[in-house]
Amino acid sequence: MSTKINYYFSKLDRFPIQDFFEGLSETYEILEKAKIYLRDNIATPNVKENHGEIRGSAPNLHGNYYIGEGTAIYNDVTIIGPVYIGKNCELMPGAIVRPNTILADGCSIGHGSEVKHCVMFGGSKVASLAFAGDSILGASARIGSGVITANRKFNQTNATLKFDGNRIDLGDSFFGCILGDSSRLGANSVTQPGTHIGPYTWIFPLTSVRGFIPAGKRVYNEQKIVMEDNDIVELKP
Repeated sequence: MSTKINYYFSKLDRFPIQDFFEGLSETYEILEKAKIYLRDNIATPNVKENHGEIRGSAPNLHGNYYIGEGTAIYNDVTIIGPVYIGKNCELMPGAIVRPNTILADGCSIGHGSEVKHCVMFGGSKVASLAFAGDSILGASARIGSGVITANRKFNQTNATLKFDGNRIDLGDSFFGCILGDSSRLGANSVTQPGTHIGPYTWIFPLTSVRGFIPAGKRVYNEQKIVMEDNDIVELKP
């Protein structure tokens, strides 16, 4: 079950692109499918459609894109195609949406955050000052402020996932995180390349995780807090 799509994502029928998941069974197939879909349906036909609402200065739009109705685009947003952005999304000031990204309806990208080659199911959110790269977010999943989904190993070899004593090759050296439906990454947490997190799991703030984390878990560090007397030092202005 460690890389099966239906373990992590239960709302495939609500995805705005019809038949997108047809023929797919493994999580690592989704990101490649996003590239192919956007190439064939957005880039090659030279689509440049913005049906959203610009709230503030004009966004920086590069390449090819489709932006659905009701989507709010705030100041200094940068969109680099090919990308597909669904209906009623929210791109906050300074957000960056990089190539090969698909946002389903009702997604949110926070202030100063960057998403690159991501597939986000409906209602998923990336809070402020975070990075989501080569990752998939399930329906209503949340990435907190300051989170990093590390998406490449130091040695630049393919990302892998260890499960039941076997190591699964995920097929690309760029691979971030699989975050199941309604799961959460707390503020300033980090996922190592290839991490798979089941649905309804909470990764608490300041926690670094890797590998396979099952559904319905709470993951956090146990820390010892130390409080000691301090010298009284008047600081210079």
